Amino acid sequence: MIDAYGERFGVEPICRVLEASPSMYYARKTRIPSARSLRDQQLLAEIRRVHAANYGVYGARKVWKQLNREGITVARCTVERLMRAHGITGLIRGAKRRTTIPDPAAPRPPDLVNRSFVATRPNQLWVSDLTYVRTFEGWAYVAFVTDVFSRRIVGWQPAGNLRTDLPLDALEMAVYQRRPERNELIHHSDRGSQHLSIRYTERLAEIGATASVGSVADAYDNALAESINATFKEELIHRKTWKTRSEVELAVAAWVGWYNHHRIHASLGDIPPAEYEADHYSAITPTRATTRT
Repeated sequence: MIDAYGERFGVEPICRVLEASPSMYYARKTRIPSARSLRDQQLLAEIRRVHAANYGVYGARKVWKQLNREGITVARCTVERLMRAHGITGLIRGAKRRTTIPDPAAPRPPDLVNRSFVATRPNQLWVSDLTYVRTFEGWAYVAFVTDVFSRRIVGWQPAGNLRTDLPLDALEMAVYQRRPERNELIHHSDRGSQHLSIRYTERLAEIGATASVGSVADAYDNALAESINATFKEELIHRKTWKTRSEVELAVAAWVGWYNHHRIHASLGDIPPAEYEADHYSAITPTRATTRT
């Protein structure tokens, strides 16, 4: 307060009002900052940088993990103290809502996952789901296809309607990017009519994927896909007002890139999905011996 109003009202009058000593104020102003204070200033700048670079969604644990990944050694309690003191907070996730519409009359494949979302390699199990975004133009919808092994979003597509083309286009992107082996991929979804459509199920058959659909039709039957939707909504969509569907499309593309290549995931050992997959392939690729000629 004295620094803010001292030039206007004078230091001594302000000190009299605050019942403070002017000499103590001047002594504090001229005191050399302690090593801890200087270190806190440096760390605070790094904390703000990491927090801002990750959509402002990281709490203290993830900021601490990211700093250490970058070679900035710091205790978790120090990050927690500085973030708390300066009002830097992570994202608090809210309630979930569902989008897909069950079709009880449609033929339904068996549930091959049974709520066990585990995979031992890429392209072994994909999960697919839809979510929605309110814009000034009307509703926008987004479909995601996620590889369970690495939590990597391998296909995505925004649209202005909930027709079959929406999840089908996301599936086509996933197939183009991943080239899954025939008869080695399980594709799991909920009982939404879009995923049970003839065109969608025929496309799964064409690529040699085995369809799996939740048997009970609640959020737990496709919990991993629901979690991706919730993360997307909380980390990106709920934080601003969206004017157009095109604006949403551009933002989704940027968010997916960050999510796959930069966002650290606790379930992956606090590394991004792309890095997790790279480590997997590096571990299973034999090292070529160098021979002299």
